[in-house]
Amino acid sequence: MELDMAVVKEDVYPKKILEYMEGYLVSKTLFAACELGVFDLLQDSQRPLAPAEVAQALDSSEDGMDRLLSACAGLELLTAQPATDGQVLYSNTEMSSMFLTKSSPRSLYHSIDYNSNTMYLCWHYLTNAVREGKNQYERAFGVSSKDLFEAMYRSDEEMVKFMQLMNSIWNICGRDVVTAFDLSPFKSIYDLGGCSGALARHCVQIYPDCNVTIFDLPKVVHMSREHFFSDDRIHFHEGDFFKDSLPEADLYILARILHDWTDERNVELLTKIHQSCSPGGGVLLVEALLSEDNTGPLTAQLYSLNMLVQTEGRERKGSEYAALLTKAGFTTVHIHKTGKVYDAVLALK
Repeated sequence: MELDMAVVKEDVYPKKILEYMEGYLVSKTLFAACELGVFDLLQDSQRPLAPAEVAQALDSSEDGMDRLLSACAGLELLTAQPATDGQVLYSNTEMSSMFLTKSSPRSLYHSIDYNSNTMYLCWHYLTNAVREGKNQYERAFGVSSKDLFEAMYRSDEEMVKFMQLMNSIWNICGRDVVTAFDLSPFKSIYDLGGCSGALARHCVQIYPDCNVTIFDLPKVVHMSREHFFSDDRIHFHEGDFFKDSLPEADLYILARILHDWTDERNVELLTKIHQSCSPGGGVLLVEALLSEDNTGPLTAQLYSLNMLVQTEGRERKGSEYAALLTKAGFTTVHIHKTGKVYDAVLALK
């Protein structure tokens, strides 16, 4: 019996562990293909291309491009088809055309760029973050993270990259979270930390009678107006929501804001919102919620690690957000799981 068990154990193949161990190979293949412009070129060409043609157009080695295109086809990001001369011709899949080309209105290109050139560098120091319990901006970029958003917005270029990240996320996920509850009764809405305004645009499209104002740091407002905005239905208010007073509104939106901060700072901000909120008004939280039994979802669990390496905060359960909201004075809390990455929590005064 012991011999049989030994044989069985020898035959075990650690497929999942090997996939996890080499998972970064998948990410970096995607990152490189986007950075080199593979998907944009194939979209613009309007016909399948051979590796030599792609390499020449993108100023790359033919051998290196041949391997990259083959890997992308293996990942089902490209379609490969044999040509009569023995070559392999490549074209975008429908998914790649929709999400990986810069010109697509649903493009994730900028999100991929931020993952590759900012988040990936922070994750190099995940072990240090777990040991120390703090973010790794100083190790990754040589900048102090004493002021979190001074570190995140350490240059105009980095600020625009972050805003493009948020823009691409809400272009994909925004409609789900602003329709999770009927927000039509709330006529005046302040989107705190509204950044590029992508979520605000969803609000005015879905609820045309509402009046939406983006409240964000002066330099973010300036960048938003310069790079992202042409909608005169949305207004701006410059300020720091921790330091400055908040104008009265029917609804405040905090989308991917509270996960940046500690419980103490969140209660401070939510209390301030409760005091400024119109009677019968509320606050809408948009976050990736952890399950109540700590079993997932995996995306939120990994995002919580990302909050460790990049911020002062963490991802939380719906019950944990409800506790913060109750502590701040809100009496009724509704939680809606969208079934996608981001969920919605509506609390009423």
